[in-house]
Amino acid sequence: MTDRMEKAPFPETRLIASGLTLRRGDRLLVEGLDFDLANGQALIVTGPNGTGKSTLLRGLAGFLPPARGRVRGIFAGEEERGAGALAHYLGHVEGSKPALTARENLHFWQSMLALPGLGSGLSPDEALTQLGVPQVAGLPVAYLSAGQKRRVGLARLLIAPRPIWILDEPLTALDAAGQDLLNAMLRDHLAAGGLIVAATHAPLAIAARQLSLGSREVAA
Repeated sequence: MTDRMEKAPFPETRLIASGLTLRRGDRLLVEGLDFDLANGQALIVTGPNGTGKSTLLRGLAGFLPPARGRVRGIFAGEEERGAGALAHYLGHVEGSKPALTARENLHFWQSMLALPGLGSGLSPDEALTQLGVPQVAGLPVAYLSAGQKRRVGLARLLIAPRPIWILDEPLTALDAAGQDLLNAMLRDHLAAGGLIVAATHAPLAIAARQLSLGSREVAA
């Protein structure tokens, strides 16, 4: 990725699901799932709508308690740290305050998401420049297009280093240039020893294991 800031490699990190079973209301959507991701590895989650892709990602991020099984994050050799505490989660909703500018939103998220021991990421303006939208820094998010809002959301990944990225349909609303930028970001993150779990209907240009929730088999 051009003009990127070189990052120190992440310490030893693992994301482990053991017998993970998740429900939404009365519906059993994920049952008995096992996987183990380590530094530099990615897992792409696919499947028809309604098979539990978003539910799985929310469970991994700690927003949905398992019905059975567990999710563990291991960081720098330390076990039992909640995976959500190590992760950036980017869902369908960007999580930005519409009345605040893009820069103000990112300053807020930078203060909230900083992880001790991993140093600082890019400044909000640097992150927006890297995402190709420096012109929106001083604009209220409410005024932005869907694609610009998505790029502001993606900028959160760059302002506070975290080893695990959990991404729900990350290519949504991005044009071809934005998709290329995102794929370059994903490759850079893996090269630095980061981990990625992404649910997507569109292919991502990264090497990854595949999980189809229709079959619940994780393929190398």
